[in-house]
Amino acid sequence: MDLGLEGKVVLVTGAASGIGRATAKAFAGEGATLALVDRDAGGLHSVREEIVAAGGRATTHVVDVSDSAEVDDAHDEVAVEHGRIDVAFNNAGVIEPVGWFHETPEGSWDRVIGVNLKGVWLCMRAQLRHMYARRDGVIVNTSSAAGLVGAPGTSPYTTAKHGVIGLTRTAALEYATSGIRVNAVAPGTVATPMNDSFARMENDPFADAPVRHGHPNGRLARPDEIADAVLFLASGRSTFATGSTLVVDGGYTAQ
Repeated sequence: MDLGLEGKVVLVTGAASGIGRATAKAFAGEGATLALVDRDAGGLHSVREEIVAAGGRATTHVVDVSDSAEVDDAHDEVAVEHGRIDVAFNNAGVIEPVGWFHETPEGSWDRVIGVNLKGVWLCMRAQLRHMYARRDGVIVNTSSAAGLVGAPGTSPYTTAKHGVIGLTRTAALEYATSGIRVNAVAPGTVATPMNDSFARMENDPFADAPVRHGHPNGRLARPDEIADAVLFLASGRSTFATGSTLVVDGGYTAQ
């Protein structure tokens, strides 16, 4: 099936590992040119090497998505180097150790909100500046099943992921007649380095909570399964979809 992504310029944040890495490689496999964004310079170099070795095209941009100047400069750089930004996948994210709401350190709140919510807002703002000028573009944001239901012990993360859906819906409405589509994907738990570190956390006061019991289908998602959903939302196969959240959670939120 032709997804219509050949020759598109696609910017992916959080591209150095996990969902971002898998999605960047999937876009490259469809013939897109990638702008890879992450704080991890080594990880960016590694994924770029994989893309180039497979015959693809990619540039790397070391960026802290919670820093407005770095975000704006990187998007301007990509637009100059590649001529435009056709598709953006805002996926960069972090998670902090779990704990009671009343014991959550302010620093943990600031770090998680800064990357997972403010970072998405900053990137969307930069992307929309470029896309609005051309009246064309597609944005896909990573929310989470935790953006649809409560998840005890993770108040900053859950708040941020709910907020991403709010940003997605608001931008979709504002730009609905401007040739720009904005959607979100809501994964369940995915087998990624970030979730591996979360699973190893000790002293989880909510270890018996239903959210810790896994997915009804009995396994974690693979990063490439989330990538498939992102490519659909970014492609010419979803041209009437905007303001939507595609849930890919193994049935978790159906319970």
